[in-house]
Amino acid sequence: MTACEVELHGRAATGADRVAADRVAADLGALGSEAKSDAVLVHDSGGELVGWGWVKGRRATVHVRPGHTGRGLGSLLLAWTEERARQLGGDRLAQTVPDQDQAAIALLKAAGYARLVTEWLLGIAMPSEPHVPEPPAGITVRAFRAGDEQSAYQLTEDAFDEWQQRRKSYAEWARHTVERTTFAPGASMVALAGEQMVGAVLSLDVPGDDEGYVERVAVRRDLRNRGTARLLLQESFRAFYRQGKRGCTLWTHSDTGALSLYERLGMTVRRTSTVYSKTLTTG
Repeated sequence: MTACEVELHGRAATGADRVAADRVAADLGALGSEAKSDAVLVHDSGGELVGWGWVKGRRATVHVRPGHTGRGLGSLLLAWTEERARQLGGDRLAQTVPDQDQAAIALLKAAGYARLVTEWLLGIAMPSEPHVPEPPAGITVRAFRAGDEQSAYQLTEDAFDEWQQRRKSYAEWARHTVERTTFAPGASMVALAGEQMVGAVLSLDVPGDDEGYVERVAVRRDLRNRGTARLLLQESFRAFYRQGKRGCTLWTHSDTGALSLYERLGMTVRRTSTVYSKTLTTG
């Protein structure tokens, strides 16, 4: 995955080696005992890994190592993910592809995939300590603590129910957030109304990288548009700054409607990707 990012963008994404390994571990962990049948590796005659793919629910991933493209491996892996999804009873399949990867886009379009949503990688530089405003009336903010896991799970999944395709179990959610080796509780801020969690920013800290990463942002529906998300993000930015980070990044996509919020905070788009989706037919 890192080799593909370097080929496309000239450099890997923030902390790519550690974050990519962390994300792959979470994805394969989500497959559980089915990992051997829901993920596939392709090696060349010398044993080098040159391609891989996996499918989970309605999502799939395919990567082909630079230098091995144009040989049909992408088509092979794409066909494998579709067939495996059908075997699992899936009726749709989606993949995220960087907008710079014209070969992958052409492959997906030729196979009948259509654009679904746009994703953006945003970043902000922090040459000085970010200013944090006062919280809205009745709201207190603190860093994530042990014991917050279930409340954060309920809050973020409730918020993401508005656009995600399916609700995650707690075990799957935790693998992608609080159980990741890079999870940063000190830079993960929660908002409370009394004792109830009403907002959360869950962050990752990649050792050796000069930027932090925000993995999840969620605010309870009835408390939105009051500055809570902005406050939580600025608190997280400040926590990262005090840890020596001089920037922060996050991904968002068009279904969330959050792009303008991040831009008002001073974040700018660094990369764009598109999610392509296809209805699977039988036979």
